[in-house]
Amino acid sequence: MDPVFSLECELSPRDFSARLKRRARGAGARAQARHRGRRALALAAAIAVPAFAAPQDWASPFVIGNAAAADPAVLEPMPFERAGMSFPGSAFYYLAPEASRPLETDSHWDGETSAGPAARGLGFRGTALDRMRAETCLTQAIYYEAASEPDAGQRAVAQVVLNRVAHPAYPKTVCGVVYQGSEKPTGCQFTFTCDGALARVPNRLFWERAASVARAALAGYVYAPVGLATHYHTIAVHPYWADSLNFIGTIGAHRFYRFGGPAGAPALFNPALYRGGEPDAAPPPRGSIGAAGETAADPVAIEQAYAAGMKVAAVAAPELAPGRAPAPAPAPAPSYAATITARGGDALYTAKALPGSGAVRPEYANAGQWIARPGS
Repeated sequence: MDPVFSLECELSPRDFSARLKRRARGAGARAQARHRGRRALALAAAIAVPAFAAPQDWASPFVIGNAAAADPAVLEPMPFERAGMSFPGSAFYYLAPEASRPLETDSHWDGETSAGPAARGLGFRGTALDRMRAETCLTQAIYYEAASEPDAGQRAVAQVVLNRVAHPAYPKTVCGVVYQGSEKPTGCQFTFTCDGALARVPNRLFWERAASVARAALAGYVYAPVGLATHYHTIAVHPYWADSLNFIGTIGAHRFYRFGGPAGAPALFNPALYRGGEPDAAPPPRGSIGAAGETAADPVAIEQAYAAGMKVAAVAAPELAPGRAPAPAPAPAPSYAATITARGGDALYTAKALPGSGAVRPEYANAGQWIARPGS
């Protein structure tokens, strides 16, 4: 029988095939990377060669309309300057030609010019609860009275509320002013407090807008165009008191008025008197009020009361009449301790033996005169 010889260096079929596969896979990956690089170079050459071959044609694809025209009058609008060819909402950017006219000499942004004496900013004083209630009441007044008004209309309403807070004829709190008279079936100062408007749930977006105006007003912001206005009404009505007050102007859908005569004197408006103590931001309980209460907030009655009071004061103290300054009152003598009073009191501190007003010492008699005139 023939002997069987085996080679020790011979590899098994499985090991041999695995090594071949790994070696083949590595060679193929390197070849594929080289091909990708060559394809990229070929693509770049295909783009660059025509461009360098005809540089005179570069500008033509980038010209928009006739933007290169020498005469500006014949320029065509760009695509983004044409309505319907831009992003949604772009209509806000297409203004009428007259909207681009320059402002007139006396124009101001937001109408920040006063029709008379301007109010002073409210120096808010009170607790955190007072601020929350005041902000709520003022926001309610702005929202329910002028929710659809521009910013100027909302600021004007807020200023009227604060002008009343500063005037002695009205409550000294923001909520007291807003809800004054709402406990009566009729006679509320702000219509929304007694016509059922508070039952409607406010729109959140418009409420936040009104709240921002209220916060600014309570922080000291003054809206000057309404001056010291304490009343307003919509342009759709004409209340009985409109002809008795001084008309300031129309802002948005409201006409604004201020007191005339002594009731409208700027010195009466003192926002520093505000001390907080805000009531609940809600109408007080309904109840009956006497005749005096019915006329307490009537603007005509307020004007008449202040005018009558000024006449009475002029009769009682003629020196206080307008145009006459009151005589200064003598200063009261200071009070001293008993021991100082026994020694003479105020006489101890009274100057004595002062020189007369015309007494001049001889050495100063010629003060201010020439010793020798120049050239003499």
